[in-house]
Amino acid sequence: MVWGMNWRTASLLQLGFQWGLRLFLAVCAAGAAAAVPEHSAQGLREQHQKLAGQLARSPLHRPVHLESVETDGGLQGDVYAVVDHPLDQLRAALSDGAQWCEMLLLHINNRRCRVSRVPSGEVLTLSVVQRYDDPLEQAFELPFVHRTVNNAKDYLAIKLSAESGPMGTSNYRVTLEAVPLGERQTFLHFGYGFDHNAMARLTTMAYLATFGSEKVGFTVIGKTAGGEPDYIRGLRGLMERNAMRYFLTLDAHLAGFDSPPAERAEKRLRRWFAEIERYPTQLHEVDLATYLEQKRGDRRRDAGKS
Repeated sequence: MVWGMNWRTASLLQLGFQWGLRLFLAVCAAGAAAAVPEHSAQGLREQHQKLAGQLARSPLHRPVHLESVETDGGLQGDVYAVVDHPLDQLRAALSDGAQWCEMLLLHINNRRCRVSRVPSGEVLTLSVVQRYDDPLEQAFELPFVHRTVNNAKDYLAIKLSAESGPMGTSNYRVTLEAVPLGERQTFLHFGYGFDHNAMARLTTMAYLATFGSEKVGFTVIGKTAGGEPDYIRGLRGLMERNAMRYFLTLDAHLAGFDSPPAERAEKRLRRWFAEIERYPTQLHEVDLATYLEQKRGDRRRDAGKS
C-alpha cells in the first residue's frame, strides 16, 4: 500500500483509516485509563462484583458489559464477560502466539498472522486490510509482542503491545485477564487501546462525519424521535464496534474446543459470523458465503506456503 500524497492516500484519508482502528486487539485495556487499576486476581474479582447487575441485565443478551473511553491521546475499549468455559480451557486456548493467530484470523479484515521468536518473547505479525476484499499486498503489518504476565492457578493475564500503527497511531496495547467462577465458568476482561496524533484523530473524525455517519456503537444514550434506542456514534461508537468484534473472536475460538481438531476451524468461522450477525445494526458487513470463501481461501494460501 502506498502512503504518499497521491489519489489513493487521499481516498484513505477520506475513509479515515477505518481498518487501522479495527485492529484490536482487544479485541483490550492495559493503558492508564484501565477500569481495573491493578491487574490482579483480587482486582478482577472486585470488578466482577461491581458489574454483577450490568452483566445480569445486559442489553447484549448475554453476560457481557462493554465500555469505551476517549482520551486526549487516544481511544480505549473494554469488554467484561462471563463465559461458559473453565479457566484452564481459556489458558490452553491462548497459551502461545500460534493460538492467538488462530483466534485473530477469524476477524474479516485480518488476512494473515505469523509468529516469530525474539529475545523478549514471541512476536505476532498481523496483516490487516482496509476492506475485506482488498488483496493481501495492500495489508498493513502490525507486529505485536506477546507476553504472559501472570499464569497463576486462579488468574491469567496476557499482554500484547505494538509501538506504532498506520497513519499516526501508536502504542497499541492488548490485555486479557481472567479468573475462575467455579469449575465451569470464567470472568474475563478483554480490552485494547491505542494512541493517535492530531492528524489521525482529524482523519477519523472526517470519516465518521461522512462515510461512517450511520455507524453506531452499543451504548444507548437516549431515544430517537421514533422511540427507538439512540446509540452512541463517533470515536467511542467505533471503538465499541471493534471491541465487540474482537471479543467475539475469543468466544468463537473457545467454542471450537468442543469439536474434534479437524472440525474446529470451520466451526469457529461459522460461530464468529453467527455471533456478529446477532448485532446487525452495529456489526453486519457481508453474507456468510462471502465470509467463508475469503477465510477458506486465506487458509489454503497459507497452507500452500508452509
